Amino acid sequence: MAQGSGEQRAVGIADPEESSPNMIVYRKIEDIVTKMQDDKTGGVPIRTVKSFLSKIPSVVTGTDIVQWLMKNLSIEDPVEAIHLGSLIAAQGYIFPISDHVLTMKDDGTFYRFQAPYFWPSNCWEPENTDYAIYLCKRTMQNKARLELADYEAENLARLQRAFARKWEFIFMQAEAQVKIDRKKDKTERKILDSQERAFWDVHRPVPGCVNTTEMDIRKCRRLKNPQKVKKSVYGVTEESQSQSPVHIPAQPIRKTTKEDIRKQITFLNAQIDRHCLKMSKVAERFWLAVQDLKKQPLQDVAKRVEEIWQEFLAPGAQSAINLDSHSYEITSQNVKDGGRYTFEDAQEHIYKLMKSDSYARFLRSNAYQDLLLAKKKGKSLAGKRLTGLMQSS
Repeated sequence: MAQGSGEQRAVGIADPEESSPNMIVYRKIEDIVTKMQDDKTGGVPIRTVKSFLSKIPSVVTGTDIVQWLMKNLSIEDPVEAIHLGSLIAAQGYIFPISDHVLTMKDDGTFYRFQAPYFWPSNCWEPENTDYAIYLCKRTMQNKARLELADYEAENLARLQRAFARKWEFIFMQAEAQVKIDRKKDKTERKILDSQERAFWDVHRPVPGCVNTTEMDIRKCRRLKNPQKVKKSVYGVTEESQSQSPVHIPAQPIRKTTKEDIRKQITFLNAQIDRHCLKMSKVAERFWLAVQDLKKQPLQDVAKRVEEIWQEFLAPGAQSAINLDSHSYEITSQNVKDGGRYTFEDAQEHIYKLMKSDSYARFLRSNAYQDLLLAKKKGKSLAGKRLTGLMQSS
């Protein structure tokens, strides 16, 4: 899949985003990170560590990362390897699980790899509303590891004042996400929570840390149209603001009508529905691909298994699916000796997700409700016509 997309870019017109300096750096880092996670080519050992009364899943140590960089990139000086590791961590590709400061240490500190969904190459420019939803969601989860730091609590208070008029909507979105998260496997939820926290550590860093996502102010001033719609993490959009998310100037007070609120909620719900529909389509494609694999001739099975793995499950996969760590470990072992039922556990997990989340969301969607309404109207009109014909006869 990745090879095909690369050929298309070579043959077609070059994408200006792909040729930008930042994107070139991102692609080089992603090549290194992908090789780190590849067991077949001697990647960094990813393991689950047992601690007192709990387990820490899918972690590597800082020492393992530094040694891998020195061995595979021909680096002789450990200081240089630590510096390179810190640059990769600063971009959010690797992060410490117990610290908000994204740096690399050559010791037993535990690190985790970021999910490809949150990679900087996806051109994330998260909104203030996204950050507000995230912080609000953290306050609803009764976990010591999810307690807000002092600077996050201050940011939440400022955002609550800035978005006072639509805070009820933000709270509802956070509440809905918490309900979805609670349906996930405990281990999977722990990993996703840490990856989401690391994403915000990059885009809303700890005071005193360098923000690697900030644009040069001189470049911003040269832009012809600095006001643009930004890409949202949770499918919520608003017009971009040049100010810091926690230092938003007071807006001119205008009386908000019920119609304004209704239109805003309708628009934002539509955005969220579209975002979730996209993720549901990926899950459906995977499920159908696994079904098709079971019907393949025996000589084609191994090739098809590798294609499905590369498209949906391999590190850096373009259509990555949301799979819990237990199912992923079983599937990665099955792939080594591929057969028609290699993805059975992964398919079952995805089916449960589609049944509990995607299908339920579809039943609540505006498209389905409009369809039901149209059907009811059609029946009532047909009934009226039939009554009229009977009366005339």
